[in-house]
Amino acid sequence: MLIRICLIIAILAGLAAGTISFLKVKEKIDTVATERDDWNHKYVKTDADLTTTKGTLAKTEKELTNTKETLVKTEAERAAAVAESETQTKKATELAENLTKTIHERDDAKAELAAYVATGYTPKQIAGLGNQIKAAQEALDVSLQEKQIIQRSLNKAMATISNLVDPDYVVRMNPGLRGKILVADPKWEFVVVNVGEDQGAELNGELLVSREGRLVAKVIIKDVQKGRSIANVIPGWKLADVTEGDQVIPAHPKS
Repeated sequence: MLIRICLIIAILAGLAAGTISFLKVKEKIDTVATERDDWNHKYVKTDADLTTTKGTLAKTEKELTNTKETLVKTEAERAAAVAESETQTKKATELAENLTKTIHERDDAKAELAAYVATGYTPKQIAGLGNQIKAAQEALDVSLQEKQIIQRSLNKAMATISNLVDPDYVVRMNPGLRGKILVADPKWEFVVVNVGEDQGAELNGELLVSREGRLVAKVIIKDVQKGRSIANVIPGWKLADVTEGDQVIPAHPKS
């Protein structure tokens, strides 16, 4: 009997202990289930938020792409507008310059027309005057050339007379006259120099011939032409043979 009672007590104690353990385990299970449900809710919410964020990101990327395309298009349009503006500015500047030039030409034409009107001549008469002036200018040029020829002949005659009257007479030439020997003939003792009437050379004018700063000879001009002269080497003044390229200057420059 005692054994049965002990056994019953033991069974009851085991049941009590099992019930207590079950209750503790159930409490833990409920806690874990609650935590699981919370985490599941958070996961669902997070997944929904992620989906929303992905949608927003895709929308933002699309808008960014559209914005970039719009920016590229706007930059191209701006560049085209700037180029067109520069072109128009250049055209406007050219038109302004042409307008200014045209105004000046118009004013000049008005002034010329006023000058023509002031003369009291008709255009036909003015054209005739132009031809007359041209003919007169040509005649004047011919007269000047004849005068130069006569003056050269007179200079030669005066030089000849001066030599006959005064043996010590010397012809003085422009102190700035400079030239060089073009041709030298040591056998016949004459030279050709590159100075003539145009440079101020004169008949019977004497030239000093030098080479590298040293005196070589003295020559006297016996024939003067337009751009050159022929001269003879003066006896007693030849220190060395005259050669092509030697320099010449007036022996008796004008003061």
